[in-house]
Amino acid sequence: MIECFEKDGKLLFRVHVTPRASRSEIVGEHNGALRVRLAAPPVEGAANEELVRTLASAFGLPTRTVEIVSGHSSRLKQVRVTGATGNDFAKLLS
Repeated sequence: MIECFEKDGKLLFRVHVTPRASRSEIVGEHNGALRVRLAAPPVEGAANEELVRTLASAFGLPTRTVEIVSGHSSRLKQVRVTGATGNDFAKLLS
């Protein structure tokens, strides 16, 4: 089960990324985190930028609403999305 916290119109959740995949996509759950495959390599922030674009697109929000809070150089990251709800998050997994 993925832990997702909603407060003041913002969602906070963990993401486990796999860089250098064949395409960028959300694939489900991994050890309590949202699992996302990214086509970008983990070089000079390219994977982080791709993660922000992928999540923003999935939520139907602008990229400025998605922020990596921690884990910038790790596969396990904490992400905050402004303007999304828990119901929006649940739709990502269905």
